[in-house]
Amino acid sequence: MSVKSRIDEKSVREAYARWAPVYDFSFGPIADAGRKHAVRAINRRSGSVLEVGVGTGLSLPRYGKHLKVTGIDLSTEMLQKARMRVKEKNLTNVEAIVEMDASELAFADGQFDTVVAMYVMTVVPEPEKVMRELERVCAPGGQVFIVNHFAQDHGMRGRIERWMAPASRALGWHPDFKVETITGITKLDLQETQPLNPMGLFTMLRFQKPAGEEAADHQSEGKTQRTAPKISGEVEAGASATF
Repeated sequence: MSVKSRIDEKSVREAYARWAPVYDFSFGPIADAGRKHAVRAINRRSGSVLEVGVGTGLSLPRYGKHLKVTGIDLSTEMLQKARMRVKEKNLTNVEAIVEMDASELAFADGQFDTVVAMYVMTVVPEPEKVMRELERVCAPGGQVFIVNHFAQDHGMRGRIERWMAPASRALGWHPDFKVETITGITKLDLQETQPLNPMGLFTMLRFQKPAGEEAADHQSEGKTQRTAPKISGEVEAGASATF
């Protein structure tokens, strides 16, 4: 990891340590409509789910009991709240809550049937690297969901986003983040683009990973395959499982 990446990661950790006590009552409500929409779509699927940037675990009680859910985040303080939520609500389908860098996921290639990242891409130092990791750990034939704010080039909103950009970066948010940042570097098939409330400020992207030989060919293109590590600690017991 470069010096710049280490500095950026430190900034992200510090920002979310400050946000953790108030996140559920501040940004949480603004993002709730998008969170509900994505989880409803995911609940129509089956198998294993990886939520990248699980935060305080606001989405965890909404996942169907038929799904096996793993959540990861970089913030120790956020994850403490997520583990408490799992314990208090007896979410037995949540298999692990893990502290992990989204740009270096310690999971095997194709390990999860569904991968979702909500409100993550504008706050990570290297969104392109994160997108490639989401693609890698998604199983052939699986789906990747992204919920995020994407910049609008035209109109009043576009002018406001550009004006806000310098100050917003200091807070770890990039209002001028373009959708092409991630759609332009992935070989996943974009299946759906859905504007979300409030007022289309956020968008859900649903991608499909090719199945069969096409997926195998794609995975072999300059990629080093990884095997699944053993996850230590049980979220039911409130253990701090960490790689």
